[in-house]
Amino acid sequence: MASAAARGKLTLQTDRLDEAAMTALASRMAQRLVPPLVIFLNGDLGAGKTTFVRALIQGLGHQGRVKSPTYGLLEHYELAAMEVLHLDLYRIGDPGELEYLGISDLHAEHSLLVIEWPERGEGALPAPDLSLQLDEAGQGDRAGRRLSFYAHSDSGIELCESIKAML
Repeated sequence: MASAAARGKLTLQTDRLDEAAMTALASRMAQRLVPPLVIFLNGDLGAGKTTFVRALIQGLGHQGRVKSPTYGLLEHYELAAMEVLHLDLYRIGDPGELEYLGISDLHAEHSLLVIEWPERGEGALPAPDLSLQLDEAGQGDRAGRRLSFYAHSDSGIELCESIKAML
């Protein structure tokens, strides 16, 4: 089955970002987010998904610690401009487990829903506006991360266009 990213339209791709450049991009991207918005993050273990989300949430103005929701599945951040729901579905065995979280009740007009490992919740999640695919790129001194942005909605396309403008 094709990933969520593969079903969207590739709108933007960066290459060989080191961790500092990737977190700077996430922080700048945060300033362009307009809720409601659903973002899927895809990539192998250790690809930088949580690092990206951490920078995104801090870029939205969160001053405290941004925890990985790997064990609790969901972290919630109430910010001035929006609420952020950060899910990490790595440890779920069945999409039906998400029913207990009440995602459909939590996701509202003023929320940003960011989901790592969305393929594990397929069928139980709202459709994404944007999917990001994080992959390793290059080797040695030229190693870094490639971020591919796939738009799935008008909101996703608008966000990608605004990100292009800042690169």
